[in-house]
Amino acid sequence: MSEIHPTAIIADGARLGANVSVGAYSTVGPEVVLGDNVVLHSHVVVDGRTEIGAGTRVHPFAVVGGEPQDVSYEGEATSVVIGRNCLIREHATVHRGTAKGRGVTRVGDNVFMMLGAHVAHDCIVGDNALMINNATLGGHAELGEYAIMGGLSAVQQRCRVGAYAFIGGVSGVTSDVIPFAMALGERVRLAGLNVVGLKRRGFDRKTMHALRSAYQSIFFGKGSRAERLDRAAEEFADIEPVLKIVAFVRESGDRPLCLPRKRSAAARRVDDDDE
Repeated sequence: MSEIHPTAIIADGARLGANVSVGAYSTVGPEVVLGDNVVLHSHVVVDGRTEIGAGTRVHPFAVVGGEPQDVSYEGEATSVVIGRNCLIREHATVHRGTAKGRGVTRVGDNVFMMLGAHVAHDCIVGDNALMINNATLGGHAELGEYAIMGGLSAVQQRCRVGAYAFIGGVSGVTSDVIPFAMALGERVRLAGLNVVGLKRRGFDRKTMHALRSAYQSIFFGKGSRAERLDRAAEEFADIEPVLKIVAFVRESGDRPLCLPRKRSAAARRVDDDDE
């Protein structure tokens, strides 16, 4: 049975699943769909063509489905889709897509957005991603599954952060960050693999060593980038995470790619983390 506080406003047309809870002074727009067991705490705004998956919880003063901060937006029927079992904390914001973009902003399952996190228009956030306090995604940006953005970090519009990558706190991402890497700095540079995160996610030693070797080969090997990618794909054809890195870099095409610090520092960081 749903629990709707007397001060909450549920617009005609909104669709609520079973056991939905809407707290005091929250508002739900006419085109909103809330899945089963969704919880909106007090003072939450959900607007536009927004769908929130089952079990997701939204904390006070968060805004989901607000108009995009894009000067080209003229009220087109764009949308937001939030996955299942997400946790959206206080003052977080997720804006709907734009007609000139994807038309939809997508957040996967089990995503944790901490206080003040922002997902701009037309973004894609993968399953199990984590955005720590005030982490920000610019328009059209992509955050891969299990990726982590440190507090006060920001991803420039249209940039991609690969799966399982880690972005350090107070860091600015202005180019694509490969999967499984760690990127740090005011304008981020790669600092090796996200070894701690990969170990926590159960990656085995064989895969870790393959990723380490592929990282060195792709960024510090001889030949053109295309040749280095081809060699890595051939040498590690049976290691799916390596192939994900290769595919990610190839998909970047001529886009800027986040590069490592000088070889000695990057190699030393990888060696230290692997012990």
